Amino acid sequence: MALQFGYEAVDRFLQGARSIDDHFFKTSHRDNLPVLMGLLGVWNASFLGYGARCVLPYCQALLKFAPHIQQLDMESNGKRVNMAGEELGFDAGEIDFGEPGTNGQHSFYQLLHQGRVVPADFIGFRHSQRPIDHPDEAVSNHDELMSNFFAQPDALAKGKSLVEVLAEEKYPELAPHKVFPGNRPSNVLLLDQLTPYTTGQLLALYEHRTAVQGFVWGINSFDQYGVQLGKVTADSIRDQIAQRRKNPAAPMGDFNSSTIALLEAYLKKNNGGDK
Repeated sequence: MALQFGYEAVDRFLQGARSIDDHFFKTSHRDNLPVLMGLLGVWNASFLGYGARCVLPYCQALLKFAPHIQQLDMESNGKRVNMAGEELGFDAGEIDFGEPGTNGQHSFYQLLHQGRVVPADFIGFRHSQRPIDHPDEAVSNHDELMSNFFAQPDALAKGKSLVEVLAEEKYPELAPHKVFPGNRPSNVLLLDQLTPYTTGQLLALYEHRTAVQGFVWGINSFDQYGVQLGKVTADSIRDQIAQRRKNPAAPMGDFNSSTIALLEAYLKKNNGGDK
């Protein structure tokens, strides 16, 4: 990172992460952001049964933030047994996904508002990295973006009742389609500006949040045995493919019948194309 961004930027990044470390270690639970976010996550996932979570940064520079949190959280807390090796009596971990800002609004927000309940984390900034003001526009590009940022959690919380819809709907038969249940959970994080320092804060915040949830669930968030079985099986399939490339009559290994059929189709000789 230092080679790419320079030592000063990396140092500020680390300082930001350290500030959240200190906050996590020294602040009472009542005011501790990672603790509060972790407990809300456990409540939503294990008590209310909301198995997914949306991470929604209203900043294009955080395009890869949601995939990073996906890897952090799902690899750490996707477990079936506790620290003692006993099966959990509940589902641990969450299905994480997300997109920056208005990209998600035209992708999956329909489901958030009127389909399944998916707790959401909204992340916004008071100042833009690339502010643009135009004399013919009432607000800047960033104010336009942030209007959407504030509107979405408000709409998720308040919804829109059938009575409200009927009061303004010209075609009553459409009214049920325009009702929004509301009472849909979300967190809103408002930072000053996206900088190396605040980037470090965000990453550390979600790392500690993940650890808090693991502590509460009684699982080990710091092993990833779940990624191993697929890798080991891939090695066996690689060896199988190598054998069949040399000897088409070589017997198939001990895979399930569906995998054997797929391998046979994959290894079948043809002239390419659409066959």
